[in-house]
Amino acid sequence: MNVAQLRISRRSITVAAMLACVVSLAIGGHAALSMRALDAAKAVAGEQAIEAGKGVSRIALVIGNGNYPDANAPLAQPINDARALTQSLRRNGFDVDVVEDASKDDMTRALDRLKSKIKRDSVVMLFFGGYGVQVGRESYMIPVDAAIWKEADVRRDGLSIEAVLEVMKEQGARAKLVVIDASRRNPYERRFRTFSHGLAPINAPDNALILTSATPGKVADDGKGQYSVLMSELLNNLNAQTSETAAGAESVFNKTRIAISRASDGEQVPSVSSSLSEDVRLAAAENAGG
Repeated sequence: MNVAQLRISRRSITVAAMLACVVSLAIGGHAALSMRALDAAKAVAGEQAIEAGKGVSRIALVIGNGNYPDANAPLAQPINDARALTQSLRRNGFDVDVVEDASKDDMTRALDRLKSKIKRDSVVMLFFGGYGVQVGRESYMIPVDAAIWKEADVRRDGLSIEAVLEVMKEQGARAKLVVIDASRRNPYERRFRTFSHGLAPINAPDNALILTSATPGKVADDGKGQYSVLMSELLNNLNAQTSETAAGAESVFNKTRIAISRASDGEQVPSVSSSLSEDVRLAAAENAGG
């Protein structure tokens, strides 16, 4: 082998070695890219799983009490109200537990069920239609089997609205929504030595929104319609929402208050109390565009 051939041979070996290095680097780079792509895919999948796990639960307890033995006649509207609200809330993604003509035990068990469903960041709603009684600075929802002759009986047999709000708070509910249609003249008041008309102001914890059928200390007469005035207007505002007009719960409650006040020429003015720190939509995403 002469010198020229030796040089060519060495050059060939060098070129081959360089080509081998390039191929190796290419394979390694491809493998690295593949690993990065795989890691990225895993990260995306993980984030999607986390987001899915963050799906906010929407739960409601709806109570309609109409048949009170101590009343002169049954209340016709609370059960109709409870059924109509239940349908509307279920259409909007709420898990609703509805109870009709509830005894004290029924209401206590329903509250226990509600408590077990509440998760961190849940949106929770309570509706009560029936008789409510104010004792001191607190308002109580009255079950149909209550035996009330004095104010102490209200505390024993009734269910405090503020106590229910406290349960929601303790369980970590993100938003606490309460609708109380119970500002009626109740059949027990003449049995008390002293009594207060209507309901007491409800102390709202953080991130709560409360709608009552009349201002504190006032009573509202039942109309003759299928639903109470409060529920009729609330349903109108709930069911009118579309992807273009969806509003937050506070706006829905305030529209309801204004409509009732105008329709009654100021004779019935519902009360709205809010400590919400963020907007909460009542309409489901598919109904209200998110």
